[in-house]
Amino acid sequence: MKRISILFVCMGNICRSPLAEGIFSHVAAEADLSGGFAIDSAGTGGWHEGEPPDRRSIATAKSHGIDISGQRARRIRSSDFRDFDLILAMDRDNLAALGKIAPPEATIHLFGDIALGTGEDIPDPYYGGPASFELVYTRLLTGCSSLLEALGADRASCSGNTSSVR
Repeated sequence: MKRISILFVCMGNICRSPLAEGIFSHVAAEADLSGGFAIDSAGTGGWHEGEPPDRRSIATAKSHGIDISGQRARRIRSSDFRDFDLILAMDRDNLAALGKIAPPEATIHLFGDIALGTGEDIPDPYYGGPASFELVYTRLLTGCSSLLEALGADRASCSGNTSSVR
């Protein structure tokens, strides 16, 4: 069965999208569903290409048992629109930026629409303190867990497995 590929996108790929990548990978591993997904993250801008995530994102993830320190920022590539089944923008600004460069067949959505069902933006914590990063972590965890449950259930029903994702 084909793995579902998901790309999380924020502005610089150092705060929100690396956290989303790490959180989704972590919850998929805990549900024993890692093999069903290919997860990555990128930024609409290239200012931080090659750099690790923001130290505050690394610390927030680490405090929840997730290691994102090995990730490196990268800018979205034209091939990403072909290579990923689902591209999730963290906010409307990044969604608009993606919409300007994406081919019509690309599957791009707002994270808050698909994963949270609220239509909310995931706020950029870059200029905030630890509480801002913790808030982002909490919203991303909620959304990634819901997304995994939806996609994991879809994968299970397609393979004839009736067990639920918990």
